[in-house]
Amino acid sequence: MWSCGIILFALICGFLPFEDPDTTELYKKILIGKFSIPGFISQEARDLLKQILVGDPEKRYKPADIRAHTWFQSKHTPVCAEKGIFIGFSHMLYEE
Repeated sequence: MWSCGIILFALICGFLPFEDPDTTELYKKILIGKFSIPGFISQEARDLLKQILVGDPEKRYKPADIRAHTWFQSKHTPVCAEKGIFIGFSHMLYEE
C-alpha cells in the first residue's frame, strides 16, 4: 500500500514525496515520513495521501479505506474520457 501511495502522490503532485541526491538523507526522510504536499492539491486528496503514506502499516489505510474515502468516491473526469487509453494508438494514427 505504501508503494501505491508513492505512485498516487507522484501522479497527483507531479513529483515524488521523498527526494534527496544523497541516498542516506533520502532514507532518513523516508523513515521519518515527513513530506510536503503542494498547496494546489485539494483537501480531500491531501487527506488521502496522508492516510496512505503512514509509516506504521497497522495505521496505514487499507484498500477498503481508500475506496471509501471522499476523494476516491468523488467524480473525476478521466483524461481520455471519450475513448479510454489505447496501447499503440499513436502509432496507428500514422497508418493508412
